[in-house]
This record gives sequence, C-alpha cells and structure tokens, in this order.
Amino acid sequence: MLHLQGGLQRNMVVMGAFKDKVVLVTGASSGIGRAAALAFGREGARVVVASRRTAEGQETARLVDAAGGEGLFVKTDVASEADVYALVQTTIEAFGRLDCAFNNAGVLQNTGSFTDCTMEEFDRVMDINVKGIWLCMKQEIAAMLHGGGGSIVNMSSVVGEVAFPGAPVYTASKHAVIGLTKAAALEYAKSGIRVNAVAPAVIETDMTGQLAQKDPKFNFWVLATHPIGRSGKPEEVAGAVLWLCSENASFVTGHTLVIDGGYSAQ
Repeated sequence: MLHLQGGLQRNMVVMGAFKDKVVLVTGASSGIGRAAALAFGREGARVVVASRRTAEGQETARLVDAAGGEGLFVKTDVASEADVYALVQTTIEAFGRLDCAFNNAGVLQNTGSFTDCTMEEFDRVMDINVKGIWLCMKQEIAAMLHGGGGSIVNMSSVVGEVAFPGAPVYTASKHAVIGLTKAAALEYAKSGIRVNAVAPAVIETDMTGQLAQKDPKFNFWVLATHPIGRSGKPEEVAGAVLWLCSENASFVTGHTLVIDGGYSAQ
C-alpha cells in the first residue's frame, strides 16, 4: 500500500528549494531556456546561462539577478567539446560544484520530404540536438560524481515519443535524446544522479513564432491538434523542469515527462 507522507502538497516545488544551488541551463538566451533560468533564479539559485548568442545570454543572466538569483553567462556552442568542457569548468571555478542541469539547447529541422533532406541538414540537427546533449551530460555527470550527486533534465519533444512527417531528422534526434536519458539514468542511478527528460509539444517561443510567420495555417494546426486548445507557454515547461530537479522528484529517474496539451494521447 502506498503511503503519502503529509498528504498531497499544493505546490510541487517548495519555495526556496534551490536556494544557493548551482544550476546550468543551455540554450538559455530565450524561450524555454530563459524561462527555466528565471524560474531557478526566483528560487535563489546560482544559474549558469549558456548560449551561442552573447547579448541575449547576458540579458538572461541579468534577469536572473533581478529575480533574486545569481546569474553567470558563458558563451557556449554545445556541439563543441572544447566549449562544453570550458562551460562546466567555469561553473565549478565560479561556484564550486554543479547541482542541476537543464540541457535545453536545440534546433528545428528545415521541413521537407525525407528524400530531400541534405547531409548538411542532418549533421546540423544531430550535432546540436544529440551530440550537444551527449557532450553536456558527459561533463555534467563527471562534475556531479565529484560533488556527490545531482539532477539532469534533457530537452526532448513530443516527437521523441511519436513522429512528425516532414521532419524525420528532428524526430530521430528527439528519440535519441530519450535513449541517452534512459541509458545515463540507469548507469548512474546508484550514484545519486537522476536523469530525466521533458517532451513538449508546440510552445510559444521565437522558433515557433517563425514557423507561424512562414505558414499562416500553423496556428490553426495547433488549435486542431492540441486537445487543450492552445499552445503551451515556456513557463509551463520550466515548472516541470524545476519539479524534476527538486527533491519532490527524488524517486524519478529515466522518465520522460510529456507536456503536450494532450497531443500524444490521441
């Protein structure tokens, strides 16, 4: 029989749960990454903001400071092993440890038929969406092993659970993220490191805004295919990331949390 200590809590994350925790967020210059960085900052975390875009990344770090945390920007290309190594080393040098990481950086595929996809497009998507997360996890896990444990959340997608015609490489990359997540979760389960993933459907970000501009039918498609009747908000994904990194999720590892407004339930 399951026993729920203290009953069900109204708030999934206790206020101040990340006070002075050291958190790394990649792809944090905008959208979901920025929302997550700010959410951690509001909980008092020390947030390392990683991004290829300097001005936007520095702005996120400034917003983290204003939210009550401590932000540090590190310019990073997650597809570069040297950059990722420097990112984690800078984190350790600045704050002494790494407690949590949200590997959020990713790119979309230029949609088209399966046979029209080029080698250059394949490499671009896989380098960032898969190799980037693999490189980040390698360095993050090493740091967390040294520090006695931690929590990692990787950015997948609802198309990591299902598929989307016209974007086969993106679909494959997000399936691969779930595979990496499960493999790492099993390997380090007894080492105090939890590894999970989030899998959003369409979220209101700059990237999806660009899709809507290119295709006037995009917003109608969102309404038609998301049973909840709207796209998601970055803050809704950020909330899930914080929960997965919190002690309230201490028995959760190797899991992919789908945040899709009912998309994959159809």
